[in-house]
Amino acid sequence: MKDMQNQPDGRQIDIDQVGIRDIVYPVTVKDRSKGSQSTVATISMSVNLPHHFKGTHMSRFVEVLNKHRDNISTTSIREILTDMQKSLNADEAHLEMSFKYFIEKKAPVSGQSALMDYDCTFKSALCGDKKDLVMTIHVPVLALCPCSKEISAYGAHNQRSIVSISVRTSSLVWIEELIEYAEGAASSPIYALLKREDEKYVTEKSYENPAFVEDIVRNATEMLDKDERIIWFEVSSTNMESIHNHNAWAVIRRDKRSMS
Repeated sequence: MKDMQNQPDGRQIDIDQVGIRDIVYPVTVKDRSKGSQSTVATISMSVNLPHHFKGTHMSRFVEVLNKHRDNISTTSIREILTDMQKSLNADEAHLEMSFKYFIEKKAPVSGQSALMDYDCTFKSALCGDKKDLVMTIHVPVLALCPCSKEISAYGAHNQRSIVSISVRTSSLVWIEELIEYAEGAASSPIYALLKREDEKYVTEKSYENPAFVEDIVRNATEMLDKDERIIWFEVSSTNMESIHNHNAWAVIRRDKRSMS
């Protein structure tokens, strides 16, 4: 049958990325305590398309995924990208995986444990033989307002916040480590299961450790700066305000390679 995708196109316009989005597939990711864990990812795949081709072969993206179906993991990303380049005759290949990562987390006093989920994304690219990988983790935390604590006769208002950390690394950094950085930057971690004694602990801990949204990103930056495995990072915090009709937000980006 005639291959329409390989027909010439007279407009002479290169396409930066073309492919498929939002395909759901099982994946395996590294787990610090268990070695690995299975989860389900929403995946996007694309390649560049030179101007002399009319279209790309969409089915080949799924063929590559299916070929790696028993070994889709963070460690096999380069192999998947290489197969995309070869199968689609492309110089550049892009792969993005977004998934839930689960950690069994113990409450701070009672020790009761429950699974806590975190949203993660791996965004990778292979341009020629040069690979790029950005790992992003979104971590819910608790932030207590220092200003409210200072001016109020009773208590202080707090926010449930999302700390997002994206990193490029020179060697393995565990997802769990990024979660610990995010939680350590806030007034208190958030837990999946709390008994009354745990609620008391979290409430008092956050009151003793107030933090503006600016404090959170600066605290995280201090920790990320000290980690020599991390060569680039972006950290942001979105505080979902409890007494305002808006959210507070701050971000810090740093390329440690340009500072050396």
